Order: sequence, then C-alpha cells, then structure tokens
Amino acid sequence: MKHYVKSRFLITDSIGFYIARARNSLQMDMDAALKTLGVNAPQMGVLLSIANRGTATPFELSKDLVIDTGLMTRMLDKLETHGWLKRERSLEDRRVVNLYLTEAGERMSAELAKIVPDVLNTRLQTFTKEEFEEFRRLLKKFTAA
Repeated sequence: MKHYVKSRFLITDSIGFYIARARNSLQMDMDAALKTLGVNAPQMGVLLSIANRGTATPFELSKDLVIDTGLMTRMLDKLETHGWLKRERSLEDRRVVNLYLTEAGERMSAELAKIVPDVLNTRLQTFTKEEFEEFRRLLKKFTAA
C-alpha cells in the first residue's frame, strides 16, 4: 500500500521527518545526561552493546547500530583511547578483531545503564503501557524492512 502521493508530499509531515526529529531529540537528551561522564549517545550505544554481548566485532556493531564502518572505527579509537575497550585479534581468524570492555569500560557501562533508562522514561512519560508496547512494536516492524 502506498501511503504518500507525490503531488501532495510534504517532507515536514513525513514519517522520515518525524523519525529523524525523534532521533535528534533523544540524542540531545542523552548527550546532555551523559555529558558529565565524558560520553556521547553514539559511544554509549557502542559500550552498552558490547556490555550486553560480552564481546563483539566492529562489523557486528556497525550492523546492529547502523553506523558506517569508518565512523565506527573512529568511535572505537576514541573509546580505546579513553581506556574503555580493547581490541584483540581472533586466534581462529587473524582477520577478525574482537572488542572487549576493559574494567574501566565495564564500570562506565554500569554507570550508563543507570542513566539511560531515566532519559528514555522521561521522553516516554506521557505514553500508556499499551501505547509504549505498540510504539515499540511498530518501530521494530519499520526497522525490520
């Protein structure tokens, strides 16, 4: 089913516009909440993704977080400089680089896990439980395409 008609299309009333606006608003909120830790929202996503997995490769993170590999490399360099992650070549396949959190990275991830839910809950405070579940379901459906 087509939901837009070219002759009446308004970018400011499109799903893409609202998704971008929501993402930017959430990132600004997250960046403000994380500022004192010296971490930004994209870096938080990388750290918590590795924390949840236990280990990851740059390719896996790029795919999961929808970040191009060049930006991912620069982000990993910065996180490694801060001492929050380390890279190790796979013993089975030297082409593969595995990413692990350092002890400092694990502590940082624990701090992040305390802050992130509050930021999300503030943004979602006017949603009912049913609205929240439906919103999440629809976003999953939309991003699965």
